Amino acid sequence: MARFASFREFYPFYLDEHSNRTSRRLHFIGSCGALAFAAIAVATANAWWLLAALACGYAFAWVGHFFFEKNRPATFRHPFYSFAGDWVMFKDILTGRIPF
Repeated sequence: MARFASFREFYPFYLDEHSNRTSRRLHFIGSCGALAFAAIAVATANAWWLLAALACGYAFAWVGHFFFEKNRPATFRHPFYSFAGDWVMFKDILTGRIPF
């Protein structure tokens, strides 16, 4: 298992694990759904919606990995960096740095 000294070192690896465009799109859709469920959690003051947010985000991402990337999600080996990577990639897609 590769070790990374920092997120800056990890992120290029993360992007390499997300080279398939369909997989990136699924990650993006899952992240949008997660944000929507998090907003519902805040609006309703019901923390159970946060579980839906996590399930939505990870379900779309894992479909992308297992069916399109054909690799294991980085979450299994690097859970914190991977979670941060999802959101940095989300931002990079929104800003056009990474093609959608």
